[in-house]
Amino acid sequence: MSSMYYRSLNGKSKKVNFETAVKNGLAKDGGLYFPENVKPLDSNFIKNIGNYSNFEIGYKVIKQFIGDSINKNDLKEILSKTIDFNFPVVKLEKNIYSLELFHGPTLAFKDVGARFMANCLGYFNKNKSKLNTVLVATSGDTGAAVANGFYKVKGTNVVILYPKNKVSEIQERQLTTNKNNITALRVNGSFDDCQKIVKKAFIDKELNKKFNLTSANSINVARWLPQSLYYFFAYKELQKENLVFSVPSGNFGNICAGLIAEKLGLPIKHFIASTNINDTIPRYFKSQVFDPKPTIQTVSNAMDVSSPSNFVRIQEMFQNFKDLSKIMSSYSFDDIETLKMLKNVYEDKNYVLDPHGAVGYLGLKKYLSINPEKIGIFLETAHPIKFSKDVEEVIKIKLDIPEEINKILLKEKKYIDIDDYSDFKEKMFVLKF
Repeated sequence: MSSMYYRSLNGKSKKVNFETAVKNGLAKDGGLYFPENVKPLDSNFIKNIGNYSNFEIGYKVIKQFIGDSINKNDLKEILSKTIDFNFPVVKLEKNIYSLELFHGPTLAFKDVGARFMANCLGYFNKNKSKLNTVLVATSGDTGAAVANGFYKVKGTNVVILYPKNKVSEIQERQLTTNKNNITALRVNGSFDDCQKIVKKAFIDKELNKKFNLTSANSINVARWLPQSLYYFFAYKELQKENLVFSVPSGNFGNICAGLIAEKLGLPIKHFIASTNINDTIPRYFKSQVFDPKPTIQTVSNAMDVSSPSNFVRIQEMFQNFKDLSKIMSSYSFDDIETLKMLKNVYEDKNYVLDPHGAVGYLGLKKYLSINPEKIGIFLETAHPIKFSKDVEEVIKIKLDIPEEINKILLKEKKYIDIDDYSDFKEKMFVLKF
């Protein structure tokens, strides 16, 4: 395999290979890593994509980003442990499809990136005695997927920061009932506060020296890049021209991975970044000014993000606004619209959305009302059971509880309360891993 290097988007750190980028999480200058080049895939592969299994597609898509950091056979083994579940595309209307990304172990789309990263880190650590500490901020689903992916992974401890009273009960149980090498910290604040603590920790030399920190948020290349596979899997199912994707967007890692898929040659005509009322990016598309406001809590809590980390990667791909606005639009919806869409889709189509998928559906409908010739896929990013309180209230039925969730409902929640960065740092030094 050829080399692949990653550079910091802050431009002040030296280039590194995939292994170093994964282990560092963030570059030393605080910037996000970005691949030095993205080489389009063979057009014949795209044309004949129906002849390949998801596993074969996964390998062809991801291998250039790994370079020579992992050998071919080990990379294939890592992929086989990452994408061993289904990614169904469900038709809901003449030109509207749902891409269900919740069939993994924690019932959310984060499972692919978290498992891929966990297996990569396990591979890099297999002959090392030094422990890594994975530090991750979550608005709900990331933490659960990371906890599951990294559970008992050799040489790795995981510390998850989540905002108090701002994740669903099931999400909180998925974060706080693991024990072993997983520790949950409940932060008195918003997701953005959790993310600020994580970013500050990465440039704290004392913490890094003691804990050998890495991140499993979508800021980490091993978490972010595998999400590009969803778009290939969906395209393989439909193989239609005029395809657009509506992506429920919070930290913008998933839609950023979709844009990478397009750069790799996947013929996607447009992306819709559908957000809740935390509307920094929809406002950016109107004013071209990035102006985060305080985060507001919503029913689509995984998207309660005011300052999306991955938007800087999108700006890197599209150096001017004109080019970006050709490929991407962004719309914002409030809770009333979200729950109304959830109710209507259940009544009309007997299909249960989760609140994030409902926002994706809303964005797609809005875009298709102006571009009726297009065929749209929205991403259904989490199982509705994770938001059962809001969903059941709206559709007036009791959802069946999947076995994976039943198991954790009986377990005791364990977490440590955190107020601010100095409190976090103090508690890190007394943690018993």
